[in-house]
Amino acid sequence: MSFSRNALVAALVVAVAGCSGIKDLMHKMSSSDNVHRPAALTAITPSIGVHKLWTRSIGKGERLLDLRMRPAIDGNRVYVAEPYGHSLHALDLATGRDVWKISNVGVRFSGGPGVGGGTVVTGSINGDVLAYDAGTGAERWHANVTSEIVSTPLVAGDVVVVRSGDGKVAAFNLADGQRRWGYERQVPSLSLRGNSSPVLGGNGLVYVGFADGDLVALRAADGSKVWEQTVAQPEGRSDIDRMADIDGSVVAEAGGVFAASYKGKVAAFAAETGAPQWTHALISYGGLVRGGNSLYVSDSSGTVWGLDGSTGAGLWKQEALAWRWLSTPAVQDGYVVVGDLQGYLHWLKPDTGAIVARARIGGNKDAIRGTPQVSADGVLVAETTQGKLAAFRINK
Repeated sequence: MSFSRNALVAALVVAVAGCSGIKDLMHKMSSSDNVHRPAALTAITPSIGVHKLWTRSIGKGERLLDLRMRPAIDGNRVYVAEPYGHSLHALDLATGRDVWKISNVGVRFSGGPGVGGGTVVTGSINGDVLAYDAGTGAERWHANVTSEIVSTPLVAGDVVVVRSGDGKVAAFNLADGQRRWGYERQVPSLSLRGNSSPVLGGNGLVYVGFADGDLVALRAADGSKVWEQTVAQPEGRSDIDRMADIDGSVVAEAGGVFAASYKGKVAAFAAETGAPQWTHALISYGGLVRGGNSLYVSDSSGTVWGLDGSTGAGLWKQEALAWRWLSTPAVQDGYVVVGDLQGYLHWLKPDTGAIVARARIGGNKDAIRGTPQVSADGVLVAETTQGKLAAFRINK
């Protein structure tokens, strides 16, 4: 299996005018120029034990839709949306068995589920926003936005915040789905496939990254803009050169807000004011995760980086997974975990980046595109594009 730069762009880019753009580009993929073959995995001697708790299939998965769908964990439950089967599952975290399941809901889910306040909220490819009782699966309400939802809805107290593909952010009452506020901005004519999911800071602010390379802070209560900063400028001669999308996970904490852009920068800002703190040159179509005072990010070439959270200085980089289309990292019991295009999960030491364990879900077509999720008690759950799920615990 080999990939060129054109193939990578074709797999990630979509014309804002419609989803047909990505289908046309996918058909034009060529392995004839600028080929980057995914690095072959070399044998490792594991220094930690990783135990697979369970594995199971949830329908067909997202296949080639490039939604980067991920499960959601809340307490002892895992929530998973399935696009082709139009189904939503609540699983027991310990066993992977269904607690409840709803099928044939009449919409194709396209954003991973968000959960909070006893409610699971999902989005669809047609802009449906659906809320369900987290305990029983009973539908609570159904609302709509103006474009497909390829991000995870945020439950922030009594508000649900949804980002749609046309650059708009909408908020709904958690209790009844009544629209509370909206925010919108223009988006470029060409952008990466996907959207940054809204994240909540501890200060009542919601942070959203946009396709033009800007990061915006909004008040969760009323949607008013508190600040806006540029992570990377959309500069270049062509639409592809100008892509500056912030598509991956934004980290929002009291110590700062951190975002990565496809244009080649990771940046940190003060949470309250947006004052710039530092930048680091790095191209990423995913996002970041924080562990301790470090940030971890996968770049577009498959290198995993450890960065100092205070200064942005590089602490280490792991290049053994080059061109394996890595997921956004997760942190499990202090270790950094990334998924790849062949269903492998790799555990890295947080201080050196050395690969210390490896496990697999499925086969060569079972890419792990969505960010693995970790429960409060340390269980990691990952989902493949073919609909396979597995849960892992690090032996202590």
